[in-house]
Amino acid sequence: MNFTRGDMSMTEKQALAQEWSTLQNNYEHYETSGLWLKLAGVGLFILALVLGLNMLLTAVVLCVLWLQEGIMRTFQSRLGERILRVEGLLKRGMQTEGTAFQLHSEWLASRKDTSGLLMEYVNSALRPTVAFPYAVLLLTGFAIYLQAG
Repeated sequence: MNFTRGDMSMTEKQALAQEWSTLQNNYEHYETSGLWLKLAGVGLFILALVLGLNMLLTAVVLCVLWLQEGIMRTFQSRLGERILRVEGLLKRGMQTEGTAFQLHSEWLASRKDTSGLLMEYVNSALRPTVAFPYAVLLLTGFAIYLQAG
Protein backbone atom coordinates (compact mmCIF):
# COMPACT_ATOMS: atom_id res chain seq x y z
CA MET A 1 0.00 0.00 0.00
CA ASN A 2 1.74 3.10 -1.23
CA PHE A 3 0.44 6.43 0.02
CA THR A 4 1.22 9.81 -1.42
CA ARG A 5 0.45 12.95 0.64
CA GLY A 6 -2.26 11.19 2.65
CA ASP A 7 -4.14 10.01 -0.44
CA MET A 8 -4.94 6.42 -1.17
CA SER A 9 -2.71 4.77 -3.76
CA MET A 10 -4.27 3.43 -6.93
CA THR A 11 -3.56 -0.11 -5.71
CA GLU A 12 -5.51 0.53 -2.50
CA LYS A 13 -8.38 2.10 -4.49
CA GLN A 14 -8.47 -0.92 -6.79
CA ALA A 15 -8.46 -3.32 -3.85
CA LEU A 16 -11.30 -1.44 -2.16
CA ALA A 17 -13.24 -1.28 -5.44
CA GLN A 18 -12.81 -5.04 -5.88
CA GLU A 19 -13.92 -5.63 -2.29
CA TRP A 20 -16.96 -3.37 -2.76
CA SER A 21 -17.98 -5.22 -5.92
CA THR A 22 -17.61 -8.63 -4.28
CA LEU A 23 -19.49 -7.57 -1.14
CA GLN A 24 -22.29 -5.95 -3.15
CA ASN A 25 -22.76 -9.06 -5.29
CA ASN A 26 -22.95 -11.21 -2.16
CA TYR A 27 -25.33 -8.74 -0.51
CA GLU A 28 -27.67 -9.04 -3.50
CA HIS A 29 -27.34 -12.84 -3.38
CA TYR A 30 -28.65 -12.73 0.21
CA GLU A 31 -31.65 -10.70 -1.05
CA THR A 32 -32.44 -13.40 -3.59
CA SER A 33 -31.99 -16.15 -1.00
CA GLY A 34 -34.36 -14.34 1.36
CA LEU A 35 -37.01 -14.18 -1.33
CA TRP A 36 -36.61 -17.91 -1.99
CA LEU A 37 -37.07 -18.66 1.72
CA LYS A 38 -40.23 -16.55 1.76
CA LEU A 39 -41.56 -18.32 -1.34
CA ALA A 40 -40.79 -21.69 0.26
CA GLY A 41 -42.80 -20.64 3.30
CA VAL A 42 -45.75 -19.51 1.22
CA GLY A 43 -45.57 -22.69 -0.87
CA LEU A 44 -45.46 -24.85 2.24
CA PHE A 45 -48.46 -23.03 3.70
CA ILE A 46 -50.52 -23.45 0.53
CA LEU A 47 -49.50 -27.11 0.31
CA ALA A 48 -50.53 -27.61 3.95
CA LEU A 49 -53.94 -26.05 3.22
CA VAL A 50 -54.53 -28.05 0.05
CA LEU A 51 -53.41 -31.38 1.52
CA GLY A 52 -54.90 -30.77 4.96
CA LEU A 53 -51.54 -31.12 6.71
CA ASN A 54 -51.18 -30.52 10.42
CA MET A 55 -51.16 -26.73 10.98
CA LEU A 56 -49.06 -26.98 14.13
CA LEU A 57 -46.33 -28.87 12.30
CA THR A 58 -46.58 -26.42 9.43
CA ALA A 59 -46.22 -23.55 11.92
CA VAL A 60 -43.07 -25.10 13.36
CA VAL A 61 -41.52 -25.38 9.90
CA LEU A 62 -42.54 -21.78 9.11
CA CYS A 63 -40.84 -20.66 12.34
CA VAL A 64 -37.67 -22.52 11.32
CA LEU A 65 -37.71 -20.80 7.91
CA TRP A 66 -38.33 -17.43 9.59
CA LEU A 67 -35.43 -17.87 12.00
CA GLN A 68 -33.20 -19.13 9.19
CA GLU A 69 -33.93 -15.98 7.24
CA GLY A 70 -33.19 -13.92 10.36
CA ILE A 71 -29.79 -15.58 10.65
CA MET A 72 -29.12 -15.08 6.96
CA ARG A 73 -30.15 -11.41 7.16
CA THR A 74 -27.75 -10.95 10.08
CA PHE A 75 -24.94 -12.16 7.84
CA GLN A 76 -26.19 -9.81 5.13
CA SER A 77 -26.17 -6.85 7.52
CA ARG A 78 -22.51 -7.54 8.33
CA LEU A 79 -21.75 -7.27 4.63
CA GLY A 80 -23.77 -4.05 4.49
CA GLU A 81 -21.78 -2.53 7.35
CA ARG A 82 -18.52 -3.32 5.59
CA ILE A 83 -19.84 -1.99 2.28
CA LEU A 84 -20.58 1.34 3.99
CA ARG A 85 -17.07 1.43 5.49
CA VAL A 86 -15.49 0.71 2.10
CA GLU A 87 -17.65 3.40 0.47
CA GLY A 88 -16.57 5.87 3.14
CA LEU A 89 -12.91 5.04 2.57
CA LEU A 90 -13.30 5.45 -1.18
CA LYS A 91 -15.22 8.71 -0.80
CA ARG A 92 -12.60 10.25 1.45
CA GLY A 93 -9.81 8.97 -0.76
CA MET A 94 -7.69 8.42 2.32
CA GLN A 95 -6.78 5.46 4.43
CA THR A 96 -7.94 6.57 7.86
CA GLU A 97 -9.92 3.73 9.43
CA GLY A 98 -8.94 0.44 7.79
CA THR A 99 -7.70 -1.33 4.73
CA ALA A 100 -9.22 -3.45 2.02
CA PHE A 101 -10.34 -7.02 2.62
CA GLN A 102 -10.92 -6.73 6.38
CA LEU A 103 -14.50 -8.04 6.63
CA HIS A 104 -13.78 -10.95 8.96
CA SER A 105 -11.10 -9.16 10.98
CA GLU A 106 -13.49 -6.31 11.71
CA TRP A 107 -16.33 -8.70 12.56
CA LEU A 108 -14.10 -10.77 14.84
CA ALA A 109 -12.96 -7.64 16.66
CA SER A 110 -16.57 -6.73 17.45
CA ARG A 111 -17.93 -10.30 17.80
CA LYS A 112 -20.57 -10.76 20.46
CA ASP A 113 -20.85 -13.70 22.85
CA THR A 114 -23.36 -16.49 22.17
CA SER A 115 -26.31 -14.70 23.76
CA GLY A 116 -25.43 -11.53 21.86
CA LEU A 117 -25.33 -13.45 18.57
CA LEU A 118 -28.68 -15.08 19.31
CA MET A 119 -30.22 -11.67 20.06
CA GLU A 120 -28.76 -10.34 16.81
CA TYR A 121 -30.48 -13.20 14.93
CA VAL A 122 -33.80 -12.61 16.68
CA ASN A 123 -33.63 -8.85 16.05
CA SER A 124 -33.00 -9.50 12.36
CA ALA A 125 -35.93 -11.92 12.23
CA LEU A 126 -38.24 -9.31 13.79
CA ARG A 127 -37.52 -6.65 11.17
CA PRO A 128 -40.76 -6.05 9.22
CA THR A 129 -39.18 -6.89 5.87
CA VAL A 130 -38.07 -10.25 7.27
CA ALA A 131 -41.18 -11.00 9.38
CA PHE A 132 -43.42 -10.67 6.32
CA PRO A 133 -44.90 -13.09 5.21
CA TYR A 134 -44.08 -15.49 8.07
CA ALA A 135 -46.09 -13.63 10.73
CA VAL A 136 -49.11 -13.36 8.42
CA LEU A 137 -48.93 -17.05 7.53
CA LEU A 138 -48.57 -18.07 11.18
CA LEU A 139 -51.53 -15.93 12.25
CA THR A 140 -53.63 -17.29 9.39
CA GLY A 141 -52.63 -20.85 10.24
CA PHE A 142 -53.43 -20.26 13.90
CA ALA A 143 -56.88 -18.93 12.98
CA ILE A 144 -57.51 -21.97 10.76
CA TYR A 145 -56.32 -24.28 13.54
CA LEU A 146 -58.67 -22.64 16.06
CA GLN A 147 -61.59 -22.77 13.64
CA ALA A 148 -61.03 -26.48 12.98
CA GLY A 149 -60.51 -27.05 16.67
